[in-house]
Amino acid sequence: MPASATRRYLPGSNVLETTFRTSDGTVRIVDLMSIPGERQFQPMREVLRVVEGVEGRVPVAFEIDPRPGYGRMAPRLEARAPKQWAWVWRNECLYLHSDVALQPLGDGLVGQRVLGGGDRLCSSLAYTKADIGVIAPLEAAAQQRVEDTLRWWQTWSSQARYQGQYREAVVRSALALKLLTYALSGAVVAAPTTSLPEAIGGDRNWDYRYCWLRDAALTMRAFTGLGYLDEARGFLDWLLHATRLTWPELRVLYDVYGRTEFEEEELAHWRGFRDSRPVRIGNAAQAQLQLDVYGAVCFAAREFVNATGALASDEARLLRGFGQSVCRQWQEPDHGIWEIRGEPRQYTFSKVMCWTALDVLVDLSKNGRLKLPSAARAARDALRGLIETRGYNRELGAYVAVLDGATIDASLLLIGCLGYADPADGRMRGTFSRVQERLARNGLLMRYEPGFDGFAAPEGAFGICSFWAIDNLARRGDVHEAHRAFQHALGFANDVGLLAEEIDPDTGALLGNFPQAYTHVGLINAALALEPQ
Repeated sequence: MPASATRRYLPGSNVLETTFRTSDGTVRIVDLMSIPGERQFQPMREVLRVVEGVEGRVPVAFEIDPRPGYGRMAPRLEARAPKQWAWVWRNECLYLHSDVALQPLGDGLVGQRVLGGGDRLCSSLAYTKADIGVIAPLEAAAQQRVEDTLRWWQTWSSQARYQGQYREAVVRSALALKLLTYALSGAVVAAPTTSLPEAIGGDRNWDYRYCWLRDAALTMRAFTGLGYLDEARGFLDWLLHATRLTWPELRVLYDVYGRTEFEEEELAHWRGFRDSRPVRIGNAAQAQLQLDVYGAVCFAAREFVNATGALASDEARLLRGFGQSVCRQWQEPDHGIWEIRGEPRQYTFSKVMCWTALDVLVDLSKNGRLKLPSAARAARDALRGLIETRGYNRELGAYVAVLDGATIDASLLLIGCLGYADPADGRMRGTFSRVQERLARNGLLMRYEPGFDGFAAPEGAFGICSFWAIDNLARRGDVHEAHRAFQHALGFANDVGLLAEEIDPDTGALLGNFPQAYTHVGLINAALALEPQ
């Protein structure tokens, strides 16, 4: 039956409402991940769906066909009780409790109902692994979980300190960031998806379901800037304690538990989104050296200290160890913020972030919060000399992507965002101009020039880079232009206010993994930079 659909998040929440309109009537669907309350025993992981007839009479089909292990496992379907089903594999179980009378079809279930005005059906899908499985009750109890979850989100989102003209977009970004936060550890995953292509039919299809340390500085700034200090505390705890397994070295990415050993694998039996292959799980970037992560983690720690005044002695010891690693490694080539595959290079931004790591430690040592590594000041000064001579191209009048090079990279805008240089300084103004000349398309920014990463396929504009440009404009006083650019960037969000990793600058289509924490972090920080100081 032909139908039109509209979606929205209920105000201030991550509760999604979708309304389907047909010639025979209207149906409303509410979807949410329930937040366990204190009053009853509930699943830790539940997707709850409520389907309501609004008017008329509308036939609604129901189908579920789980394919765990990326479709490589055959779960055992079991009928547990009337309207209760379970799919079991290894030590995992997926439980379904539904008001709908369902019938097996293969390894899945199907059913159909006609809904009239006022009719309501609930379905609860809960997952457990090596733990007690809970079958969630429906009817009034399900409605109570909807109300409790909605109330929880609205209470949480109302606490955002930002009250500026972009509050709706900022709060939506904060809500997305909270959904990407692992509640048990405070880790923030880059995206919940894998292999959504950066160009349709292209091969830049990566698994982003991990925690990238490069994101740490700006993620912490977003949490503290919005006043979410509990989230900031949890994030710092994860940054410093989950990385103990590799301390004093830092890896590029970790999973939510702090593990780093996961091989990249291609799933040849998956077609990929719109036939964009390969589909990958795991990420080979975990074996790279990216020196910028030291600056990102140390900067995040200082942002937290500035917001709360708190730094424990064991945390100071961990930071000092990271500083010692920087002193040992800063002269080495690496793979850079963009995880460029192939031979490592001497990336200017990596040197800037090594300087940032040591500058943070020098700053924190001034009031006795930590003991400074003996070589830190000398290494910091040597890094600035290197960046200002070999990382700056006088002919271009700009900082460049690689030492002694002439290539421009949008990450150079972060030099102004993170405090190495003033965005109003002549060198930063020149860098900003060269970035706009070479990388801008339709008011958006590519992250680097074509061919820089060794891939022939094109890619979209990188979402956060446009927000870095806005941040620079705001900090150097070009506020009117910054607002214009911010409003333009907001126009590329989807119908519920979410942004992806990349954007097609010609069509506006969202590309890459979705939703992308880094893009929403950039939006929050750009909005904060636009606030009157």
